[in-house]
Amino acid sequence: MSDYNEIRHGRHCVFLMHVHLVFVTKYRREVFTKEILDELRPIFSSVCTDFEAELVEFDGEDDHVHLLVNYPPKVSVSNLV
Repeated sequence: MSDYNEIRHGRHCVFLMHVHLVFVTKYRREVFTKEILDELRPIFSSVCTDFEAELVEFDGEDDHVHLLVNYPPKVSVSNLV
């Protein structure tokens, strides 16, 4: 992420806001396989596009998923989640 320095511009603001989201399964059960993670990536990307956000990084393991999202200031994190 150190080489990612693209500052975004709004009509009256300049911003570079990131949020690191971690979605964890209930009781940390190991349910995510490689196939499921491959299917989740475009779903998360399309949700970010709907909110004018950008999915910078996506990764996951058997019991959780990590997302790094670049989002505009007009979107609250709770709405994005």
